[in-house]
Amino acid sequence: MGRTLLAGVAAACLALAAVGAASAQKGVKIMKTDYKGWKNCYRMTNGEIELIATQDVGPRIIRFGFVGGVNVFGENEQQVGKTGGEEWRIYGGHRLWHAPEGMPRSYWPDNSPIEVREGDNSLTLIQPVEGSTGIQKMIEVVMDAATNHVTVKHGLRNDNLWPVELAGWALTMMNKNGMAIIPQPPFAPHPQSLLPARPIVQWTYTDMSDPRWRWGTKYITLRQDPTATKPQKIGIGNRENWVAYSLGDVLFVKTFAYRGGATYPDFGCSVEVFTNADMLEVETLGPLTLLQPGQMLEHTEHWFMFKGATVSNDDASIDASVLPKAKDALQASSAK
Repeated sequence: MGRTLLAGVAAACLALAAVGAASAQKGVKIMKTDYKGWKNCYRMTNGEIELIATQDVGPRIIRFGFVGGVNVFGENEQQVGKTGGEEWRIYGGHRLWHAPEGMPRSYWPDNSPIEVREGDNSLTLIQPVEGSTGIQKMIEVVMDAATNHVTVKHGLRNDNLWPVELAGWALTMMNKNGMAIIPQPPFAPHPQSLLPARPIVQWTYTDMSDPRWRWGTKYITLRQDPTATKPQKIGIGNRENWVAYSLGDVLFVKTFAYRGGATYPDFGCSVEVFTNADMLEVETLGPLTLLQPGQMLEHTEHWFMFKGATVSNDDASIDASVLPKAKDALQASSAK
């Protein structure tokens, strides 16, 4: 009896030690690293997903994906690793702008070092005040230790002596050969539904007959095609609070909070998608805000990564492979 009891206690202790070791391994780790010519970058991982943020330029998140897997974010191969200079470079990855777009307002070059503040499971990227606009950009990234979920808070601070009207604008450059997925409002037939559901906004170069578009009953999709030379873009007042990008069997989902009754840029757009031969951008926008001197506005996205989500370009496939994951993402982000 004594030996059996001791053996049981020993086994229980070993089991608890194993659980403790496994729990320790599941925490979020942050480490300094270099990335493709940038000597000062930060890698954040929970063991399942990882992201890399730059310090030599930015604020910029240049990589996001599963550990050892493909970067779902796109990169400009000719610009990655460069620093300095007065020309604006797209670099790739995720960046923060303030809407509405304009030249030179939107194209302040983020080619200089930034401040990085490191937390237990967070990174805060702080850009110096823009010389031409008086606006300071900040991105805080918080990674969940147990799930493939990252909270991304974008901050714009007005350092001018006068108010400025603007909106937070989060742009993510996606890797090639994928497909953006935008949910449509719930379908209702005429005359059951008589009022408009949301705006769909075109640019002067938008061609709705381009084969990269698919205008479904439940979803709008846009494919990235490296052989297609003409750019395409639309914006929508997305009240469904999510947008996705499918790349092979990996699915990237962004969620956000649409504010009913608020005024959004670009004739009411909260989501915009743009593509050319080099990439596809998935963008979210916050409401227009009259930002007083010294004030800051915040625009938050939640990012989710899913494996094994191969999607065909039709409503039924998206219903089966994407919609349940989008609903899970919305539930998880609303709990934060």
